Amino acid sequence: MGLDRNTMTNVVRTTLRRGVHLLLGGVILIPYLLLGVGFVQMFLEPDVPKVPLIVLVAVTVLIGAIPPVLPAMRHLEITATRNLLDVDLPDPVADPPWETRLLGAAWYVLHLLCGGLAILTVLIVAPLAVMLIAQGFGADEGWSSTASMPIVDRIDGPLAFLAAPALVLAAFAIFALLGAGLAQLAPLLLGPSPAELMAALETQAEEFAERNRLARELHDSVGHALTVTTVQAAAARRVLETDPEFVRRALSAVEEAGRSAMEDLDHVLGVLRTGSAADAATDDPAGPQRTLADLARLVDDTRAAGVTVDAVVEGDLDTIPPAVSREAYRIVQECLTNAMRHAGPVPVVLRVAATSAGLDLQVSNPMPPGMPRRSSRGGRGLRGIRERVRLLRGEFSAEGQAGQWRVHVRLPARSDARGGA
Repeated sequence: MGLDRNTMTNVVRTTLRRGVHLLLGGVILIPYLLLGVGFVQMFLEPDVPKVPLIVLVAVTVLIGAIPPVLPAMRHLEITATRNLLDVDLPDPVADPPWETRLLGAAWYVLHLLCGGLAILTVLIVAPLAVMLIAQGFGADEGWSSTASMPIVDRIDGPLAFLAAPALVLAAFAIFALLGAGLAQLAPLLLGPSPAELMAALETQAEEFAERNRLARELHDSVGHALTVTTVQAAAARRVLETDPEFVRRALSAVEEAGRSAMEDLDHVLGVLRTGSAADAATDDPAGPQRTLADLARLVDDTRAAGVTVDAVVEGDLDTIPPAVSREAYRIVQECLTNAMRHAGPVPVVLRVAATSAGLDLQVSNPMPPGMPRRSSRGGRGLRGIRERVRLLRGEFSAEGQAGQWRVHVRLPARSDARGGA
């Protein structure tokens, strides 16, 4: 019984809210009806000039047709439908296409017509219910003959007390049916059009791609910093008593690596907090978008961690497109991090060649014992490199040969990446 009572309570509340929505439409319809009645009366007057009246009607119709197609009116209708009809609708776009505007105009007209029917129901049921109650009490002498209605006049006594609430329930049922019908049609007329859905999906895909890029950059940056910190701390611990100068250099390298990682972390968290990674990255061009111009600093940081790096750069790195340069920097950073993490402080050979065709990267280091000669998919680092290369439509290989682990990457000069790289 409690469940039925709760259900009935929810039905009543829902119907009342939807009734308010209907009455709002009816109130908006009233000025249109008054104008229509006024124009009809003017047309029936023989003394009124017809040509100016036709022009006046045309201008009035044009003015009245503008609000339904305005984006602001559609926004108001969506807000009212959400709050009063309990329909979950997506947020409207700022500049919807005309297909969507016409559907919104159709909803506006439907809302007004259903609202007019609801007000007409109230105007009919309210006086009839009052008349029936009055007749039930035998107090119908106050009604004039012009207000008399044959159907109501035949009902009196106890039957009148039953007919009055029956009329109210009938009006309630009409409101419920009209409200339910509008709630069913709202997603069709106020929902996004196929073009809007496609645009929303494209925007969502771009944001996902940008967030994935940020996640890769954060992984590479923080992973590199943690690896440098671990190597330097371990080396400093071993010579803490015998080589204080090396310990100072190691602590300085740890401090610099931590500061660089914190900058990247602050940037990425700031972007994610905005709710739109692509927009935030555009609004904050000064963020830590490191490129091959920062390669010398990356090599120096790696050497400070106790790794011997033989770096050779050929060609002009400034000719490389920014997107390719940015991803190439992260690829080199990940290769150096992997070398320190898996092989320790071993000599690393880095070759970077910039040509008119693109960029050629080669990183090699001695293989630690037990390391497989080939990588089918590799760990997270190699997967990140492979994904960057794929998005830039480049070539990637990673394998062990003659005791050396080699990573070879070719990136085209064009930066027409797939997936927002």
